[in-house]
Amino acid sequence: MKPIRIAIIGFGKIAADQHVPSIEANPRFELAASSSRSGKGPEPAFTDWRELLGTVKSLDAVAITTPPKPRYEIARECLEAGLHVLLEKPPAATLSEIEDLACIAEARQRTLFATWHARHNPAVAAAAKALAGNRIKSMEILWHEDVRKWHPGQQWIWDAGGFGVFDPGINAFSIATAIFPGNLAVEEAALSVPEGAQTPIAADIVFGSPAADGPLTCSLDWRRSEGEEWTIRVHTSDGEEVLLDNGGARLSIGGVVVSTPGAGEYADIYRNFVDLIDLRRSDVDVRPLRLVADCLLVGSRKTVAVAPQL
Repeated sequence: MKPIRIAIIGFGKIAADQHVPSIEANPRFELAASSSRSGKGPEPAFTDWRELLGTVKSLDAVAITTPPKPRYEIARECLEAGLHVLLEKPPAATLSEIEDLACIAEARQRTLFATWHARHNPAVAAAAKALAGNRIKSMEILWHEDVRKWHPGQQWIWDAGGFGVFDPGINAFSIATAIFPGNLAVEEAALSVPEGAQTPIAADIVFGSPAADGPLTCSLDWRRSEGEEWTIRVHTSDGEEVLLDNGGARLSIGGVVVSTPGAGEYADIYRNFVDLIDLRRSDVDVRPLRLVADCLLVGSRKTVAVAPQL
């Protein structure tokens, strides 16, 4: 079978660490080119993504791993050029953008895959199965990490459209919307915004759901100085505890660790991408992005005297 020739647009750390190894390990793909502002990446490497599209022959697909703000323009032109498109999270800067891309993909009969990498941990699917059909007594999300470790020198995260602490927080939202046995809606959000920034460094959120009998809370914070805390703890109304920690990679039920072997997040993403391309289908779940938008819509804002150390 002819390989799917794919290019990476927006080559950076996540592309180097995750996308390239997963593409190279999947025999259905052939990595054909890359683009980045620096021109560094798998050869042929371009500084202009439009030059890449105009130069590389017989291209079938692209993986877009840029910051969210330019993704819409790039993805739109790629879809209109007849390419299948994989989007890193978050899929776009706004809901309107991703919904328009989905319409273009459908009209062009091309695959649009809005990926949420944390969902591709097999522990997440196992947690969803354990919670299915249950009423929920409580849920607590703690997503705490150090922005200086994960986004060193990246000013775009503090600019309008940069998401701030919701850049990692949307990973928690992607897991929560995958495992929670009902709809989640934002009731309250308190956003802490550093002086001189447009996006929050921390957020405290209260969710509501018809499937819940008790509190559903979420704490996102980029000011943790040591280590990471990426946990989602759910108690069902019949007394069961389901805990996902390590960013969704490990599952415990009733205090007992459950074995959930799998291929890994990005290997599974590219396996799914192949299946979607073969079927000429798209996968565009906007629920995590909608929760971010709702937090920004209903949230109160306070300025905090924590200047981003970039």
